[in-house]
Amino acid sequence: MTTGAGRQLAAQHSHSLEGWYAHIPGLRIVTPATLEDARGMLVTAVQDPDPVIIFEHALLLGMEGDIAADAGAVDIDRAAVRRAGTDVSLITYGGSLFKTLQAAEQLAADGVSAEVIDLRTLRPLDDATIMASVAKTRRAVIVDEGWKSGSLAAEIMARIMEQAFYELDAPVARVCGAEVPIPYAKHLEEAAIPQVATIVAPSTNW
Repeated sequence: MTTGAGRQLAAQHSHSLEGWYAHIPGLRIVTPATLEDARGMLVTAVQDPDPVIIFEHALLLGMEGDIAADAGAVDIDRAAVRRAGTDVSLITYGGSLFKTLQAAEQLAADGVSAEVIDLRTLRPLDDATIMASVAKTRRAVIVDEGWKSGSLAAEIMARIMEQAFYELDAPVARVCGAEVPIPYAKHLEEAAIPQVATIVAPSTNW
């Protein structure tokens, strides 16, 4: 299923509905962000005995690159640490991964070491990887293109509060889409969804 905004297709074709589906017990929800995951998750999903829904962000569909000839199924049970860091955990998935990695680069230039977690699977969430990262960095920012209300970001915040509250040195922050139907105009659409600058901002305000 295609998801996400950024193509000037207005509210009718810019939804991020993966959070809705991740609310349903019995479904496995995966969100590839790399070429290897886009191919390998499909192989794993076909082999899985349970129903799996793959959400591909529309802006990633034009991604090109080389994949190893022996590339095959990939693990869809674990999140991936895409960049190691010590000062803040940036937790995201899918189409927001590359913006988050850019934000981590910008933070590094300012002396902030950001760890970037690619969730990869939204149900079930890999709590162990999330909590291990938070225990190390003691700060967390969740980047989710969906709306804040009832969001995946809210679920992850709640789990961090339940499982790693005493590891935190600052409140958990989140960067989500604005609580509006996604606009058509390019400048308004950009203002409505997470951007590098809005991802960087919470990590410079502690």
